[in-house]
Amino acid sequence: MQRRRGKDLENALLEAAWAELAERGYAAFTLEAVAKRAGTSTPVMYRRWANKTVMVQAAIAHASSQRVIDIPDTGTLRGDLIAIMQAANASRTDLLVATAILLDGYFSETGSNPDQLREQILAGRRSAAETIVQRAVQREEVDASLLEPRLISLAFDLFRHEVLMTLKPVSNEAIERIVDGIALPLLTRQAPPEARGGPSAS
Repeated sequence: MQRRRGKDLENALLEAAWAELAERGYAAFTLEAVAKRAGTSTPVMYRRWANKTVMVQAAIAHASSQRVIDIPDTGTLRGDLIAIMQAANASRTDLLVATAILLDGYFSETGSNPDQLREQILAGRRSAAETIVQRAVQREEVDASLLEPRLISLAFDLFRHEVLMTLKPVSNEAIERIVDGIALPLLTRQAPPEARGGPSAS
């Protein structure tokens, strides 16, 4: 067995866990197999992760952290949305597909769902969607009074849905349809005059 300690050992275990999950799925996933793949002992695993569920959560969070996307700042809401979806195509599509296909048993066993898992991984951090839309508010492209959580995440939810329906990256044409045909018209609409305190049309 390789003699690794601390963060080096933990990273090796998490990478081995993700590899096991990607190859075998949740149903066949075991801490013993992860230990063998990582070249360490089972007690080492259980000192860090009490059970299979906790180990899988940590492995997914680790895989996600290896695919962090720098949030673009193109100067426009449209440019930011398109740029981040194109970046996600290159670095995160495999993660979305893998978790959708491989984790059915996990969601049944834990009584959770993909959205709850995503919230666990984010751990209170602001999402890319929130950052991009907030910048658009500051540029006065978006009226903050019309925003609500589902609208902020709409473009990203549609992107994820496209990936999960096709199990492959989203085409540039589909990305532009999501942004230009759905997200932008809703995000950049203006409140009616009476809602802004102005005179209403007679």
